[in-house]
Amino acid sequence: MDKLCIVDRFEDDYAVIEYGELSFNFPKELLPMHINEGDVLDFHIIVDTDMTIKRSKKIKTKMDQVFKNED
Repeated sequence: MDKLCIVDRFEDDYAVIEYGELSFNFPKELLPMHINEGDVLDFHIIVDTDMTIKRSKKIKTKMDQVFKNED
């Protein structure tokens, strides 16, 4: 059987998620509003390639400005 992500408990602004033998904190603001302890989560993570490229360009521009000003 595949490992499941199960909400173990809530601590402050985090849900403690169990994944097999591992547990980790996950921001509650990223979860559905009516989530409860014991709920099984199904994560679908998508890489936002367009945003990644935009961020990379913005960071490169800033870095170029910083290092250009040091000359």
